[in-house]
Amino acid sequence: MAMRSGSWILLVVLMNTPVGNGQSVQMDPEVSDFVGTTVELSCLFINSKPPVKISQVTWQKSFNGTKQNVAIANPALGVSVLPAFKDRVWFKHLSGSANPSLEDTTIVFSNLRLSDEAAYICEYTTFPAGNRENMVNLTVYARPVTHMTLTTPIIIARAQKHKMTVATCLSANGKPPSVIKWDTQLKGEATFQETRNPNGTVTTRSNYVIVPSRESHRQKLTCIVTYKNEHISDSVILNVQYEPEVKIDGFDGNWYLNRQDVKLTCDADANPPVTGYHWKVSNGSLPKNVEIRNNTLFFRGPVTYDFTGIYICDATNSIGTRSGLVEVNVTEHPQRVHPDPDNDQTQFGSSAAILGGVGGLVVLIIGAALLIFFLRRRQRTFKGDYNTKKQVFGNGYSKAGSVPPHPNVPKNLQYPDDSDDEKKATQIGVPPGFEGTEHDFDGNSEDLKRPYFTVDEGESHDYDERTLAFQYEPESEIADDMVSQTDGSVISKKEWYV
Repeated sequence: MAMRSGSWILLVVLMNTPVGNGQSVQMDPEVSDFVGTTVELSCLFINSKPPVKISQVTWQKSFNGTKQNVAIANPALGVSVLPAFKDRVWFKHLSGSANPSLEDTTIVFSNLRLSDEAAYICEYTTFPAGNRENMVNLTVYARPVTHMTLTTPIIIARAQKHKMTVATCLSANGKPPSVIKWDTQLKGEATFQETRNPNGTVTTRSNYVIVPSRESHRQKLTCIVTYKNEHISDSVILNVQYEPEVKIDGFDGNWYLNRQDVKLTCDADANPPVTGYHWKVSNGSLPKNVEIRNNTLFFRGPVTYDFTGIYICDATNSIGTRSGLVEVNVTEHPQRVHPDPDNDQTQFGSSAAILGGVGGLVVLIIGAALLIFFLRRRQRTFKGDYNTKKQVFGNGYSKAGSVPPHPNVPKNLQYPDDSDDEKKATQIGVPPGFEGTEHDFDGNSEDLKRPYFTVDEGESHDYDERTLAFQYEPESEIADDMVSQTDGSVISKKEWYV
């Protein structure tokens, strides 16, 4: 019995193995498409050593270890499709042919279903080569149905600050399953859940959870579903209802006596809008000359001390009531208005003032430096530090020709052999305003013995102490044996050369 089983197995292996004759069945290893589409499963018989007679071709579905016939093609009996596939399966090249060839037995699936996913076997029965077969795996995908919804049309922000789910993103009956992500600026958290359906599809659900607040109103939530290589997105805008957020405008801190046309306005941010406003004064009543118009208090007439107080505005909508307040103080005189740091023009003016002040300070410093420079230069000039070509200047204390008294000079003094011009040296260039000025001096002063002159720095001549060139003008009032000094005095030539 064991020998017979082994012989049978060997016979089956030999029948499905092309040895020598080269016959084989050629098919695609994998085929896939989406539910509802049409797909082809090809099957070709390769016969390299004819003649081989094809007796029959059988298509079978293999699923969970069982086989089910789908379609049969027989040269004598024709084509047969089993009832479970009759309306959706046919042979591509055999239908309507009087003498069909069984070498190409490709079948066509239309209106593909998820239940069609399986392995399909194409088997050739030949003589005398035996049976030849091959197999293709058919995969069926299901595109999911994706949509996004608000959990409730109206979201209410409560004072208790409870978390709640505000939106749901669903990708239903997909195969393979989808991946869901959220894109939003709204702070919250996402939850995810996958459910596997009996037909093999997967439903993915994600909820977005927040604490509803005034800031979450009109925020955008975007759900992005990734299925295979596709991206599907959907968005919603949150409608969050909340109590009024109240503030009072109009008091600028500068309400003074006799000021005109002051008012207070109650501004309330609310969803839904405010349906009513109520004004009151803490520990008192509203002034008599106040007119209430909607959300505004108009103070008629000049400002008085009666306007002082804490004003409260209650704003109400369908969610609740909230209040705002402002404390009004009345002063006798106007207050100095401080510049607003947020005002660009004020900042510009301040900056310009600062720059102007700095510029003025720089100009003052430069002017002071120039003044000091010229004063020092003038002081040096009075000391004889002129840089003028070959001129001799006096000190400006006396006028030329008005020589103060001086000691008599002995007539028997011996003079060196000087030129006549040197004997007639006179003072030139007396500054204006010093004419006629008399000044006492000491004839023995060293300054009177030292001649004042300057030589052009650009000239490089060699001068002997006896041949220094001066410019002289004839002076009749000075004796020939006297020499004029820079301070307006005169000394004898003997004293000059001492």
